Amino acid sequence: MSSNHGSVAAVARLLREIEALLKHPSVTIELGHRGVNASIMMLAIQGLTAYVEGNRRQAHEDFSTVAEEIRARLDRPG
Repeated sequence: MSSNHGSVAAVARLLREIEALLKHPSVTIELGHRGVNASIMMLAIQGLTAYVEGNRRQAHEDFSTVAEEIRARLDRPG
């Protein structure tokens, strides 16, 4: 069971590394050119991290917000 715990910790670490990458201006700019909002993506990563760590309520809240924000942007031009 401890190897599984170590694997889960490794996944959580990788998600935090992705979150750190999203804070780099060059990444934010490149994502923006693709129509991807880095703040929404960061919240999705935070939700996934919460889910991996067993915090389902926080994950639900984060993913609900992500879904609402993406849906709102579907109706916007460009």
